[in-house]
Amino acid sequence: MDLKLEDRICLVTGSSAGIGKGIVKVLAREGATTIAVARRINLLEDLSNEVEEMGAIRTHLITEDLSSKEGPENVAKKVIEEFGQIDILINNAGQSVSANWDSHDDLWAKSFNLNFHAARRLTTPLIPIMKKNKWGRIINITGGMEVSGLNAASTGKAATHIWSKGLSRELGPDGITVNCVAPGRINSEQILERLHPDPIERSKFIKREIPSGYFGEPEDLAVLVAFLASPIARYINGEVIRVDGGMAKFAH
Repeated sequence: MDLKLEDRICLVTGSSAGIGKGIVKVLAREGATTIAVARRINLLEDLSNEVEEMGAIRTHLITEDLSSKEGPENVAKKVIEEFGQIDILINNAGQSVSANWDSHDDLWAKSFNLNFHAARRLTTPLIPIMKKNKWGRIINITGGMEVSGLNAASTGKAATHIWSKGLSRELGPDGITVNCVAPGRINSEQILERLHPDPIERSKFIKREIPSGYFGEPEDLAVLVAFLASPIARYINGEVIRVDGGMAKFAH
């Protein structure tokens, strides 16, 4: 299927590794011009080299800390100055943050800032360009809401779901869709090194929780993102779509 992404300009945050890196590679493979944002320049350069080796348009790189107050605005300015427009925005930057019921306010505030406000602050200055062009795609990578315990990131992800739904209602008439993709366990630094570092525990978790029988790969999620970013997906708007191998137990 031709996703009609040639010449589309796509910005992907948190793209030095894992899900973000997978999204950049799939979009580039479909002919899109990709802009990768992350803090680690060495990993971004590796990504750009890999994209070029695929025979795709070399990825443009922006090093920025989106958790800083000025980071999202800096990224938006650089994109506008260099490209003059943006077609597709993938807000992927975020991080799981373990919390207790009595964790300090600073932990909750810092996590909420990264997992909600950073995406909002980056999206806001780019919306006028999409409105002017009467076309755009905003896709937020969030998380599941069937939590097994407290995690400070979940509050930011939940806020992103509601914000995205409201935004989809506001921007739909301008040809802009806003959707969320909620990953389950996707092989990445965060999953393999922080949440499930023990192979034995990992195997037990998979057997107990994931009907498909394995953790997904970044590309398993990236192909959905590429479809949602396509003009073909024009009537999918305001949705939260899970990519989790059947891990979620309840219909929503």
